[in-house]
Amino acid sequence: MFDIRWIRDNAEAFDEGRRKRGLEPLSATLLALDDARRSAIAQAQKAQERRNAASKEIGAAMKDKNAARADELKAEVAALKERMGDYEAQEKRAVEALHAALSEIPNLPLADVPVGKDEHDNVEVRVAGKKREFNYAPKEHFDIGEALGMMDFETAGKLSGARFVVLKGGLARLERALMQFMLDLHTDVHGYEEVNPPLLVRDDTMFGTAQLPKFEDDQFWAVSGELMLPYSSIESATDDLVERQATLLQAQSDMRRLRLGLIPTAEVPLTNLVRDSILDEKQLPLRFTAGTPCFRAEAGAAGRDTRGMIRQHQFTKVEMVSITTPEQSPAEHERMTACAEEVLKRLGLHYRVVTLCTGDMGFASQKTYDIEVWLPGQGKFREISSCSVCGDFQARRMNARFRPGEGKQTQFVHTLNGSGVAVGRCLVAILENYQNEDGSVTVPDVLQPYMNGLATITNRRF
Repeated sequence: MFDIRWIRDNAEAFDEGRRKRGLEPLSATLLALDDARRSAIAQAQKAQERRNAASKEIGAAMKDKNAARADELKAEVAALKERMGDYEAQEKRAVEALHAALSEIPNLPLADVPVGKDEHDNVEVRVAGKKREFNYAPKEHFDIGEALGMMDFETAGKLSGARFVVLKGGLARLERALMQFMLDLHTDVHGYEEVNPPLLVRDDTMFGTAQLPKFEDDQFWAVSGELMLPYSSIESATDDLVERQATLLQAQSDMRRLRLGLIPTAEVPLTNLVRDSILDEKQLPLRFTAGTPCFRAEAGAAGRDTRGMIRQHQFTKVEMVSITTPEQSPAEHERMTACAEEVLKRLGLHYRVVTLCTGDMGFASQKTYDIEVWLPGQGKFREISSCSVCGDFQARRMNARFRPGEGKQTQFVHTLNGSGVAVGRCLVAILENYQNEDGSVTVPDVLQPYMNGLATITNRRF
């Protein structure tokens, strides 16, 4: 989220950043909203000054026994009081309009981010590992999993609908092993602190990491039975239609205010661990990691990856979050990306790193590296991790600050987040890269200790 004062002082740079993202200039509109706010404040202050002066004049008039003048001034004070209420209401509306507008503006790209329209304009940074050669046509993960009898989309559809899967036996254990392996790597080797966060969070938590308000339809929302009570009493509350409608609107407002959202990524609770706080610079950087289920409505993904585990409503992911000073964040971005890469290196997977162009970046990101793993069944690279630096964009929404030194003014922290990595997609990558012609799947060496020594997954029960 942006500071309107920064936009006023850097209007040209702000609009240029939006142009790089393929968006229209907006500084003039935002400054007009701020001007309305400023005007209302100035008018209220002017009215208050006149009211104070008139009050003093009333005392002087009464002292001079000038009743007519005193009554005239009293009427003026009453009128000023009423106008001040109007000015305060105008200020409130202007503040709300400005806040709403600012909350829907995406972050601006850093200077070294390539300018482009979509994923076709992303820039490859490096390629690592070797592509496995097959002497037969490699299968896609869903064919492998279904043949093993351990990946069941049909039953999941009966239970929950499309974009869900039931994993069984060796594949269920493999997914668990992957998450444990990643968490051990990030905590024991990379120095992240493991966190077990809530999976349900409030609106202001979603707002802090910029899931709200723009991406409200991409979330799954939960409303408790207690919050449903206002609806059950609406009919009996009154026979007046207008009053009943007002009761309904109030109930909806209360539900929206108190609802909880299922996390789309552990980035949401992990980043918000520092909300409304002032950290000491010596504490930074803070590094957190968590392995959690994640939930996404995939509202904009109709027709994409409808078969298999690539795009699910529920999936498992290991997340990394860093809280840093502004000076630390560029190096931390490179470090975080390297931590995610290390997962794939130890698993022996072929991958590449790309810098996302301005048209393909996430809403809160200043710069993003995507790590794409090679899937031989699909014959292409697919995203398995995104590592983003967000600057102070999320910190402003969360009011998360640090104190640079004793007596110095506080500053907003910088936040970074990255997948370390998406567990479900890593499972897909292992199935396709470690498949055998007989339908079995070899377990990578680093995972075998987490699989109780199992070296091969077959359709025989183990």
